[in-house]
Amino acid sequence: MTLAPAPTPLAARIDAVLAGFVDGQRLLWPDDELRPMLDTVRRFILTGGKRLRPAFCYWAWRGVAAPEERGEDQAAVTAGAALELFHCFALIHDDIIDAGSRRRGQASMHEEFAAAHARHGWRGDARSFGRNTALLCGDLCAMWAEELLTGCPTTPVRLAQAQRLFAVMRAEAVAGEYLEVVAQAMGDFGDGARQRAARVLQLKTARYSVVRPLQIGAVLAGASDAVLDGLAAFGEPLGEAFQLRDDVLGVFGDPVRTGKSVLDDLRQAKPTTLLAEAFARGDVRSRAVLSAHVGDPALDEAGAALVRAVLAESGALAAVEERIAAARAEALRALEFLDVAEESRQSLGALADFVASRSV
Repeated sequence: MTLAPAPTPLAARIDAVLAGFVDGQRLLWPDDELRPMLDTVRRFILTGGKRLRPAFCYWAWRGVAAPEERGEDQAAVTAGAALELFHCFALIHDDIIDAGSRRRGQASMHEEFAAAHARHGWRGDARSFGRNTALLCGDLCAMWAEELLTGCPTTPVRLAQAQRLFAVMRAEAVAGEYLEVVAQAMGDFGDGARQRAARVLQLKTARYSVVRPLQIGAVLAGASDAVLDGLAAFGEPLGEAFQLRDDVLGVFGDPVRTGKSVLDDLRQAKPTTLLAEAFARGDVRSRAVLSAHVGDPALDEAGAALVRAVLAESGALAAVEERIAAARAEALRALEFLDVAEESRQSLGALADFVASRSV
């Protein structure tokens, strides 16, 4: 359904590591009653996904690694697979928190488990069962991510550096999610909304999706502090472009291509820069439309169309598109000065173009 920006051989290698690891875990737990959970997790991990974080990790590693080391790249591939497992944890939990209905073109995991509960006619509340079981599956992905990274074939010093960055990344992602939940609870798109959205964006996406994967790959190749700083200068604005594009797709995207509903973000009143800009720029009528429909759990397509019209007419959509373009340009300028192999510079540039202009 979607095209992975990672080169096909790399994506295939990441999937092979993931499949081998998960299948090995399943052998450790042969209980019949655990099979549905393990099968569901395996399918979620291996179905869909753009493998962006592994791609950033790999190309940063390859850009820093000495020429004689580039043929021994399993450490970067293994670390990339660990990042993908952590991403699965984040997606599963994010869907629970946001009550997301679709993910990667399928019912979200908590919805899938709720449907299974209803189908079997089990006792209790099906939706509660779905949330609880999906929560456990997400936790399992987070634990597996750490275990997989621990087995990364590299020196103890480099592994320890990667593990420290991985730990920081986990904390940043959770902090960003917490700030987003608080902002949603506040329901305030007034003064300070743009600043709050920017902070959530930085922690929840820019660092976790781009900066830390880049730096983890780089330290596995023995990167200097100067290179790590250069990767942050490239990754921070690119991560911003990534999330801003995601916000646009969350409202204006094609669900067939994105695999996600275009109603969920509006129903949940997610504190995005796009909505913050619309409230800041809109007139009385526009704000009334936004206030009436954003955050409405029963929002339908007709109401969403009214919100989209406000987002476009207020100039909010254009402002976000301008910021995406500026952030991409800032990232590419930083990339020019990054001390990495030319092959990696070109690949990272291609990833930047994909992140900023993607439709999936």
